[in-house]
Amino acid sequence: MSLWLRLHRQPNSETLPLIGILANLIKSFANYWAKDQNWAATINILADKICHSCFRRQDKLQRCGQCKFAQYCDKTCQSAGWKEHKLECGAIKAFGAIGDNFGKAPNENIRLAARIMWRLDKEGGVMSDMQMTSLDDLENHISDMPEDDLKELKVDIHNFLDYWPRNSKQHRVDDISHIFGVINCNGFTVSDQRGLNAVGVGLFPNLCLVNHDCWPNCTVILNHGNQSAVNTVYHSQMRIELRALGKIEPGEEVTVSYVDFLNVTEDRQRQLKMHYFFDCTCEHCKGHIKDDLKMGGKEVDGVKVPEEQVKEVTEYSLQMLQKMDKARMEGNYHEVIKICRECMEKQEPVLADTHIYQLRMWSTASEVLAYLQFIDEAADYARKMVDGYNKLYHPCNAHLGMATMRAGVTHWQAGKIEVGHGMICKAYAILQRTHGPTHPITKDLEAMRMQTEMELRMFRENEYIYKSMREAALKNQPMNMMNEPMAESVKNLFRRQKK
Repeated sequence: MSLWLRLHRQPNSETLPLIGILANLIKSFANYWAKDQNWAATINILADKICHSCFRRQDKLQRCGQCKFAQYCDKTCQSAGWKEHKLECGAIKAFGAIGDNFGKAPNENIRLAARIMWRLDKEGGVMSDMQMTSLDDLENHISDMPEDDLKELKVDIHNFLDYWPRNSKQHRVDDISHIFGVINCNGFTVSDQRGLNAVGVGLFPNLCLVNHDCWPNCTVILNHGNQSAVNTVYHSQMRIELRALGKIEPGEEVTVSYVDFLNVTEDRQRQLKMHYFFDCTCEHCKGHIKDDLKMGGKEVDGVKVPEEQVKEVTEYSLQMLQKMDKARMEGNYHEVIKICRECMEKQEPVLADTHIYQLRMWSTASEVLAYLQFIDEAADYARKMVDGYNKLYHPCNAHLGMATMRAGVTHWQAGKIEVGHGMICKAYAILQRTHGPTHPITKDLEAMRMQTEMELRMFRENEYIYKSMREAALKNQPMNMMNEPMAESVKNLFRRQKK
């Protein structure tokens, strides 16, 4: 399977051939991307909540008896993950016995670098006929790193040398540095099995041939496959999928977006320059397209709110977002809602319904209110959020599809079956394109769509009976609380380690 790398050549550069870039070649290269080699490691802060093999989030996991770090759903997942884990198992155990490291595991970048080095030692730089590039050919951009990042790199290398077993092949510091530089630039955000939350970091070599565009014609999705079936005949491999968002003309360059479009041009360009070391010159950046909507003021009866007032509320919103994020990270969800309500009271008369700070407030409020079981209020904010997203995102954007799905489910739970079914159908249409019909989240959504369709028919035939049956069902089996809001959702394809 192929883990994906960000492209590190300048747009329109001639240094790499356009093999694999032309749309009329995309089908012929699909098997290359599907079967390429990959490496992945869980994020340390989530290591006790995620299966280290299938990346499912589980309440009860079985811990590795040796290293006490890796955790799995069951013996089937442990067996499937043993090929990757067997070398690192003893290394993690030994690392946790060293002085200040007692009881700890190295961070995900160090574990990922070690997995890469072990595989390179065993199989070499090009591990299959399907691999179109090698790690040696990838840019590490170490010379472009700012001083603070270089200090982080030196710390990681020092810890790597403590972690790397003495009985494994020893490598030059320059080679180790290159691997860390490649991970730093090309580390791919690995999601949980349903694609809802960021749970790890990985490296997939082949997709480095795909350039960035803020309004791309393709998206990249990680499909974890199926390793949990008892009969191995039904197993399928984890794979990276490059999926077209619409019709791509022959000869047109295939592109993906490295950053979330729900940022103004200046912020996107700063992220791209800081993390990926190039200046974006796409049409949306050159024309600052939709920036006016993202930071705009409200218009009532043709009269716009004064710019000074919009600026004042925008600055206030930014401060409140920082407070909200802090409360959310601490798990103080009632404080999160208090901050959201206070901020939204000032935002709604002044800011446009597409203002990104107001959209962030609506998004967080709907998610946390649903978790706290204030479903009706959560549904109202979710609808506003989706209405705003529809005016900003590409109609087949994966983030739009996921947000629409969440809003549809919230409306369904609130008993607003007509709106809920409509949103779930729209989300299903988007995710069919962005994730494909075999992805777990698409399959879940298909089941939801069929369920809401059945309920909608019942509602239209006899609204009173439908509501009576729903109330009786809720009394007999109270609605389960939604999953706790995660601190890090999947927004960017490529992941930078948190400072």
